[in-house]
Amino acid sequence: MIEVVRPGPLATVQDLGRAGLAHLGVPGSGAADARALRLANRLVGNAEACAGVEFTFGGAALRFHSPAWIAVTGAPLPVRVDGRAHGMNAPCHVPAGAVLELGIPSQGLRSYLAVRGGLAVEPVLGSRSTDLLSGLGPAPLSPGDRLPIGPARGLADITVDVAPTPGFPDEPVLHVLPGPRDDWFTPDALETLTSAPYEASSESNRVGVRLQGSALARARDGELSSEGMVTGALQVPPNGLPILFLADHPTTGGYPVIAVVASADLPLAAQLRPGQTVRFRCAGGAGAGGRSPR
Repeated sequence: MIEVVRPGPLATVQDLGRAGLAHLGVPGSGAADARALRLANRLVGNAEACAGVEFTFGGAALRFHSPAWIAVTGAPLPVRVDGRAHGMNAPCHVPAGAVLELGIPSQGLRSYLAVRGGLAVEPVLGSRSTDLLSGLGPAPLSPGDRLPIGPARGLADITVDVAPTPGFPDEPVLHVLPGPRDDWFTPDALETLTSAPYEASSESNRVGVRLQGSALARARDGELSSEGMVTGALQVPPNGLPILFLADHPTTGGYPVIAVVASADLPLAAQLRPGQTVRFRCAGGAGAGGRSPR
């Protein structure tokens, strides 16, 4: 068992989500920065899809009631086991009774803890992920919560001392594909999106990042009928300021989507801090005038 002493601003159990159920209205959810969770699991010999803990802005403390191997990845922050510092992106042995403490990240937003054997909380619709929009999965962690650890029998050996990881850019660049509703905007709207920085609002969360910056002008009035949404969609409400959908986004929406962030850049999007600026660049595949081919 792991006992939550202090969860920090927000800590949730996450795996790789509930894939394949969007047609039933079930959001995908899962780790916002799936790349970081996958790495943490590999470092302790788990399958990549095992459940771990996603921490927003760190500040957590967990007590281990039995010895365990762990790894912490994602947004860089101080890691201490019973007061002794330990590096990130590396396996770490935690003795029984020890307290793991996570500080505040110097960059990025979300950090991940994997425990050898994975977290064995009860799955809901095939996933152990907390979905803050739908309420599926376990509740966000609170002091006193206890998290069971799965068995480590048959897992791969731990063979890596430390994993090299890229740094976090001060101003990330996210590549986008135009459409599917870029034709609802003026011909220069996509150029507006990709020519100046946007700022992540303090109102952002796991559902999406609300962006402040140049408004994107519409070429059509009215609203769409609800249609399917994907992670990375840049949906534009009537005020013209885009919302970048993250892991807990709704499965449908009625505002037009001017562009979609490339899947390879979603981990960077998940690490945007409130007040941080971000730039968008068109990836390949746009047609003449920057619009998606029809």
